Amino acid sequence: MEVARTVGFLLLLGSCLSLPPPPPPEPICPERCDCQHQQHLLCTNRGLRAVPKTSTLPSPQEVLTYSLGGNFIANVTAFDFHRLAQLRRLDLQFNQIRSLHPKTFEKLSRLEELYLGNNLLEGLAPGTLAPLAKLRILYVNGNEIGRLSRGAFDGLESLVKLRLDGNALGSLPDSAFAPLGNLLYLHLEANRIRFLGKNAFAHLGKLRFLNLSGNELQPSLRHPATFGPLRSLSSLILSANSLQQLGGRVFQHLPRLGLLALSGNQLAHLAPEAFVGLGALRELRLDGNRLRELPAALLDPLGGLETLDLSRNRLSALPPAAFRGLGRLRELNLRDNQLGWLAGDIFGASPALYRLDLDGNGWTCDCRLRGLKRWMGHWHSQGRLLTVFVQCRHPPALRGKYLDYLDDVQLQNGSCLQPDASSPPPSALPALSGTEPGAPPLDDLGEPQPQPQRGSAPPGVAWAEGAGAHGGNRSGLRLGRRGPGSQHPPPPAATTVQPWLADGTRPSWQASGRPGASPSLPRTAPSGSAPTPAGDPWQRAEMQRLAAKHQERASPAAGPDALPPLVADPCEFNKWILCNLTVEAVGTDTATVRWAVRDHRSPRPPDGARFRLLFDRFGQQPKFHRFIYLPERSDTATLRELRGDTPYLVCVEAVLGGRVCPVAPRDHCAGLVTLPEAGHVGGRPGGVDYQLLTLVLLAVNALLVFLALAAWASRWLRRKLRGRRKGGAPVHVRQMYSTRRPLRSMGTGVSADFSGFQSHRPRTAVCALSEADLIEFPCDRFMDSGGGSGGSRRDDHLMQRFAD
Repeated sequence: MEVARTVGFLLLLGSCLSLPPPPPPEPICPERCDCQHQQHLLCTNRGLRAVPKTSTLPSPQEVLTYSLGGNFIANVTAFDFHRLAQLRRLDLQFNQIRSLHPKTFEKLSRLEELYLGNNLLEGLAPGTLAPLAKLRILYVNGNEIGRLSRGAFDGLESLVKLRLDGNALGSLPDSAFAPLGNLLYLHLEANRIRFLGKNAFAHLGKLRFLNLSGNELQPSLRHPATFGPLRSLSSLILSANSLQQLGGRVFQHLPRLGLLALSGNQLAHLAPEAFVGLGALRELRLDGNRLRELPAALLDPLGGLETLDLSRNRLSALPPAAFRGLGRLRELNLRDNQLGWLAGDIFGASPALYRLDLDGNGWTCDCRLRGLKRWMGHWHSQGRLLTVFVQCRHPPALRGKYLDYLDDVQLQNGSCLQPDASSPPPSALPALSGTEPGAPPLDDLGEPQPQPQRGSAPPGVAWAEGAGAHGGNRSGLRLGRRGPGSQHPPPPAATTVQPWLADGTRPSWQASGRPGASPSLPRTAPSGSAPTPAGDPWQRAEMQRLAAKHQERASPAAGPDALPPLVADPCEFNKWILCNLTVEAVGTDTATVRWAVRDHRSPRPPDGARFRLLFDRFGQQPKFHRFIYLPERSDTATLRELRGDTPYLVCVEAVLGGRVCPVAPRDHCAGLVTLPEAGHVGGRPGGVDYQLLTLVLLAVNALLVFLALAAWASRWLRRKLRGRRKGGAPVHVRQMYSTRRPLRSMGTGVSADFSGFQSHRPRTAVCALSEADLIEFPCDRFMDSGGGSGGSRRDDHLMQRFAD
């Protein structure tokens, strides 16, 4: 039975092996695509020149996402997606699509995300997107769209985010976005928009974010109706345009606006009521403009303002009550202006202020800054204010020193003297040849100074308007050219007068901006006064410095036509703008990192570029779990709490608009090794030498392993020897009592018990003894083959003999 079953099994196995192999399965995925998941069709970066056919898919209605980005597709037909009725996401970015068939998306009624960015589209035909009733995200950025036709967005009632940035739009027609009643985010940056119609944003009552940076908006923004429909707007970005003026109440219909960015424009005048209606505004960016003054009540409507950036303007004075209504102000940036002094109580109405940047101004350190110095010291002592750098530029004796380290005696200098009635008024001072006496002079930066009030001045002191004059206080004094501490006393009636033409304009060698040597500035003195010593070395050096500064300001590279490049991508910023990363002042637990930034314009974010510093121990996988976000326009950072005698890798990258480059920042990285701590063994005096400890632990482990192996080997050897002893040849009793040995006397050699045991056994079994018996008797050796009774008697005798 078992044999029959075995034979049947072998026959069945042979029949199975003799069958032909099944045909290979038909491909279900389009060529060059990846279909690892049935709902996701991935064809990204495959060099495709046309949309793959989906006829081979067994169930195309189950596909939810279709990615075709990074190919060379130039044309999309009406039947490319007609079988994908359940598609939710379609990616066609970074192709060469120039046109879309009007029926391309006819069957995609369930589509929610459509990405058409970075192609060559020149427009959107009306009705092309109409079947996409459930579309929520639409990217058409980075194309060549020159105008928006009416009906381009018909049927997109569910759209939430629309990107049209990076195109060539010149204007926005009225009601262009009227069908988009649920739109929340609208990107229009980096276009060529010059004009905004009154109804350009009609029916966008739910819009929260609007970006118009990097365009060419008209010089004046005056009509409040432009942004009137945007009642829910919270972020408005108008940076990097050509705006020169802001009209009154232009933003009055934006009650929920929290961010207003006007950076990088050409604003020179702001109406006193420009910000009326912005009570909810939290962040205002006005940096990078041409503002020379602020109206006294300009910021009063901004009661909820927390961040104000006025850096990189031309402000020379601020009203004492400029920030009186900013009770919630936390950050104020006045960097890189032309401020000379500030009132001591100008920030008194902002108790929440903790970050103040006053660097890069032309501070005149005299008695007018004593109030500011006291306020800074008081707030620093309470820990309510970060470090503020106020570096003196005037007078020359205090140039380069910081206000925190000056005392009241040093601040009590010639600029704080009261006018002397015996001194001649400025009108009596001599003028240059070819100029009118009493003309407004130029300051040290080559800018005209307002004409001060009439009065007298002490010898050697020239009249100039106070940098922070406001209201009727316009008679401040500025130090003369000699300054305090000069070894040569000033002449009694001679003074320094800057050139100014009779018609109120600057000379041609300054106004034209042409490089060249400045004209000589001869000094004249009235009759009866001692002439100014021509050989004064300080005066000659000051004249040469002013001439060099005029040449530098008049160089073509600094002309208004030479605009820096516009950079909006963080990867491009890292590649072209960021440079010169160095590591300095490396210690045992600290290191200073410094870098430089080339001139540029950033349409987004409105506050310019921020930086992120990444660092980690060198030698490990550089995942950079540690990083530090730095404030705006930082060019240095100090790393602390590092480990001594340890290598580190430090990288810096830009953050634009909250975005970082997805590519690892390897272009701007530097390595450093911290110094070992003094006195330690192996770099750590008095501490633990981890290298030696590691070697000791390895040696101990090796010794333990050796001992374990020796114990195991000895045990194994004992077992072997014991087995050999037990497995030796057994000693047989027959060898001990063999009959071949000499016979002993049976009377004494065999005990009675043994003889009794053998005597009772039957005689017939004597010769049937086996090998297992104790004694083996050679029966056939002693048996006689003869018959007869004699033989029997002899046999019985022999048997009786050996039985004893």
